[in-house]
Amino acid sequence: MSTTFKNMGLSSSKPPRGLKWRSNTYFIVFTVGMGAFTDLFLYGLIVPVLPFMLKERVNLPDSQIQSTVSNLLAVYAAASVAASPVAGILADKFSNSRQLPFVLGLVMLLFATVLLAVGQSVAMLALARFLQGASGGVVWTIGLAIIIETVGQENLGKTMGTIFSFISVAGLFSPLLGGLLYASVGYKGVFGLGIALVGIDFILRLLMVEKKTAARYDEAPLLRAETDGTTEDTEQTPLLPNTSTAHERYRLTKPKNRIMRALPILLLLRDPGLLTAIWISFMQAFLLGSFDATVPLVASEQFGFNSLKAGLLFLPLGGADFLFGPVFGWCVDRYGTKLFSVIGFVALIPTLVLLRLSTDASVTDKLDDARHIALYAGVLAANGVGLAVINSPSIVEAGNIVEKYWQANKDVFEQAPYAQLYGISSMVFSGGLTIGPLVAGYLRETIGYGNMNAVLAGICGLTAIVSAIFMGRKEEDLNDQADVDH
Repeated sequence: MSTTFKNMGLSSSKPPRGLKWRSNTYFIVFTVGMGAFTDLFLYGLIVPVLPFMLKERVNLPDSQIQSTVSNLLAVYAAASVAASPVAGILADKFSNSRQLPFVLGLVMLLFATVLLAVGQSVAMLALARFLQGASGGVVWTIGLAIIIETVGQENLGKTMGTIFSFISVAGLFSPLLGGLLYASVGYKGVFGLGIALVGIDFILRLLMVEKKTAARYDEAPLLRAETDGTTEDTEQTPLLPNTSTAHERYRLTKPKNRIMRALPILLLLRDPGLLTAIWISFMQAFLLGSFDATVPLVASEQFGFNSLKAGLLFLPLGGADFLFGPVFGWCVDRYGTKLFSVIGFVALIPTLVLLRLSTDASVTDKLDDARHIALYAGVLAANGVGLAVINSPSIVEAGNIVEKYWQANKDVFEQAPYAQLYGISSMVFSGGLTIGPLVAGYLRETIGYGNMNAVLAGICGLTAIVSAIFMGRKEEDLNDQADVDH
């Protein structure tokens, strides 16, 4: 691998070819977005094929297929949860250039795809899903750290809104495409597409040059002046005036505990604003997992849809997220995290409650099939708008808080702990994707679909209240709190 980097000129004092465009902000953002897209696309591409693989290749009896599929999905989530904080630690160790661990994450994904393509046993498929989940944890953790160092905190909202919109396409179309490819050309088509995507992603990651790496060459002044007037602060640029008041509020006592010295990010978990941002990240994934677990079942029971038609119902849900994600990301950058985290979760309360209409006989008996389907799709689209609103506040708020602690405690942190932060965030997000389907499935079976969504709406209401209290707090409020604490 080191030879590859040498051949590309990244270990030489002479600037590599194409340094300007390879370190361009838009190219870096596209590369990270493509990495996240590939990870989610391959995850979704395999999901509809897994039951057939278990039956035809592994020769499992029908009675064991459902539980085995669930276990394989759980292995993916567990691997992502475990790998995310480890990736954060390693990324900070490679803080001079995070390209190497970023590429190694893709190598894991390639091995996972090959194992899925040739695996003949449950153990082999489980190993493949583990590698796939671990790769996802690496991509998200290191990718987010690269993003914030590239675009700066003030542009993070619109950037992440755009990336979430981009990868929503992967979540929408990959299961449909996987099912179609399997039905038309079999396993070769499914895994051929997967390996081709990994190849494209691999080339992009090798070509990408981080800003901090590009700054070591003579062309660095030109690079810092580019990107059409977009401010590109990095982790070295303070977001707040270097005032004694601001620093005092965020000062930390140097830890004596060995674990805290090695992982000073843990000291920040006492900050209620950061904890709220992490909770919002969990809720975002929790809601997504809930939709994944329940929409296909409602489609089958209420409309008699097969798997392909059920997948089409995710189009209004994800399509709204795709269209409005960048818009609300820009709004978060412009107007702050508190306003839009509150708006997003408040908006989700009625849209979640309205989902009960699709299973309410007093409503559905008055509608023909077309209007019944249109009603459900319309309410799903409204929920998609709410999900688009809550895409960016968590990441922006968490990054902003960590930036302030970093600027005030450079004796505690060896470098800005963005990778460790996003390792925790990725771990929590993966946990939400795991717990969401389990809780939603249990509630749906015990209290019904309408009441299940009422419970989720109530949780969104509580999250809106917590967001209003702790998100985007002003310095004067924090200082008042500090005075009370003392």
